[in-house]
Amino acid sequence: MNRAPFRQGFLMIVLILAIMLPGCTADSGTPATSTPEPTKPTPATPEPTAPSPSTPDLQLQLAKSKVQRVLSPNAPTNDMQKLVEGNSAFALDLYQALQGEDENLFFSPYSISAALAMTYAGARENTAQQMADTLHFILSQEQLHPAFNALDLQLVSQNSGATTEDGKDFTLNITNSLWGQHDYAFLPEFLDLLAANYGAGLRLVDFVTAPDPSRIAINDWVSEQTEDKIKDLIPEGAITDLTRLVLANAIYFYADWLYPFNAKSTHDAAFHLPNGSEVTVPMMSMSDPANLPYASGTGYQAVELPYLGGKASMTIIVPDSGTFADFESALSADLISEIVSSLEQKSVDLRLPKFSYESSISLAQTLAEMGMPDAISPGVADFSGMDGTKFLYISDVFHKAFVAVDEKGTEAAAATAVVVGITSVPMVDVRLTIDRPFIFLIRDIDTGIILFMGRVLSPVG
Repeated sequence: MNRAPFRQGFLMIVLILAIMLPGCTADSGTPATSTPEPTKPTPATPEPTAPSPSTPDLQLQLAKSKVQRVLSPNAPTNDMQKLVEGNSAFALDLYQALQGEDENLFFSPYSISAALAMTYAGARENTAQQMADTLHFILSQEQLHPAFNALDLQLVSQNSGATTEDGKDFTLNITNSLWGQHDYAFLPEFLDLLAANYGAGLRLVDFVTAPDPSRIAINDWVSEQTEDKIKDLIPEGAITDLTRLVLANAIYFYADWLYPFNAKSTHDAAFHLPNGSEVTVPMMSMSDPANLPYASGTGYQAVELPYLGGKASMTIIVPDSGTFADFESALSADLISEIVSSLEQKSVDLRLPKFSYESSISLAQTLAEMGMPDAISPGVADFSGMDGTKFLYISDVFHKAFVAVDEKGTEAAAATAVVVGITSVPMVDVRLTIDRPFIFLIRDIDTGIILFMGRVLSPVG
């Protein structure tokens, strides 16, 4: 595809997910917030794998859960619908939280939600409640994760397998992974839940002595899963010797237009910026007017561009001239639903600029301001469902997304990494090496009686 860079001003969050999932219904539940009785975790037995080419000193291992991914999840359709509705609400909340920057914005609410759902599986008490409220997880833990599994599998099942001159016409890949400190004991039930519902095996790395090679290995995995569209997701310095776990999601999308634009009709034209100035852009045109879903309402026009195969579409909402800021501030999930439901087939002569750009966001502070501060607060966060302790917290959430739109279709990719750190390495008050003669006692604690006593002048002989 020919991707001429262009900064596009508005609302691409509905690109992949909000429109492609019709036909689900639902019921609700409440987030599980009980703290399990602490258990002594047993690390999974690692199975050696080939080292990453970019990290020759880091021997990657995969701790395979005995539990396989459930490929036919018993998730009610109404649970999936509740998940979709919650994700749409979270998408619009996050959009409003991020739209203050004077630049293009593009992100995958589904990728962010999925990565945080894996993290939420280990959250307990107030940390879990805040995450559920912020992310609009209205299902219980027992319902939520099977619903994610069912939705994931339904989405990726839509891949057509058809080929074009580029080798594809509709592709949607969603993958998850876990990266954990090799000598850290995670609860088996936590690993099993993520293996069963997210297909995420635990890759064992050494954050303590090789933090940057571990970061590179994760970034390489993300790049591979997104057709090299998302590179360097986790920035240098974000992984430290206190990192214990990274939960990652990657999503890749490619689709041809059902009604492609005529490349010969693309010509330079003016595009009006929010500040009133203009830039010249490559403006695409269809050869002839097409029958497209279209709606107009107070302050806007909207059009929906279907992709080949009818599996997905792009919905574009264009506020009236000079009203963008006010319209954007009022944007909500309900308004999106109202606009989509009002779309009707019209003969549309459409012109659309070509564009291609990337967004990179650090989300931890934003999510805290949206309502989940405990999760990022050392000493406060409760992720005891991961390891049986309350030492873990979210140190950052990184998200990067890419989109390219041209005459032929759309390519988009996104990835999210939730970095989980430990509050600190336990402080050492005294270091004692017993390298000289010593006396020792064996005594009964309750009574204080000395049962045995002796000295060691030489440990050998």
